[in-house]
Amino acid sequence: MSIETLFVAGVDEVGRGPLAGPVVAAAVILNPERPIEGLADSKKLSEKRREELALLIRERAHSWCLGRAEVEEIDRINILQASLLAMQRAVEGLPFLPHLAQVDGKHAPNLACKVDAIIGGDSHVEAISAASIIAKVARDHEMVELDAHYPGYGLAKHKGYPTKQHLLGLQSLGVSPIHRRSFGPVKRLLDQS
Repeated sequence: MSIETLFVAGVDEVGRGPLAGPVVAAAVILNPERPIEGLADSKKLSEKRREELALLIRERAHSWCLGRAEVEEIDRINILQASLLAMQRAVEGLPFLPHLAQVDGKHAPNLACKVDAIIGGDSHVEAISAASIIAKVARDHEMVELDAHYPGYGLAKHKGYPTKQHLLGLQSLGVSPIHRRSFGPVKRLLDQS
């Protein structure tokens, strides 16, 4: 196994668009001696396939770490900065600092290693695909748990995205502690009250 391969981390985040819940990022360093077939952009995989791959990634990757930014941070520093913060936390939580972080998108977090921002990286860089998968699975699980604490919004189904069901829930139930107050539909509702 080459050092070059070993110290490259794929980094991606999920949850920029929802009206509720944290933004979650993952950093993954794959192990070339334990390949994982079928890695792809998490949005292009079925929920069942994401779950299967997430288990394989956790078992076979050299290392991985999740990072997050909470709703209060999203509202305070904006969603882009919160996403970058979650990615930074994911990389910094790895057992060692990679020499290169390959990040999905055009924006790069502030890291103590070299960073390549790759637009569409979750579709064609395996380590970024792996990061997108475990981040999405972790966030989806959390939204299912939050649905039990904040019933009526449909969080388990839409994972906090601004669906018709979610917007109707907001109108009838009001804004919960896990809603992002800086996001348009939530902010408008708060401004009306």
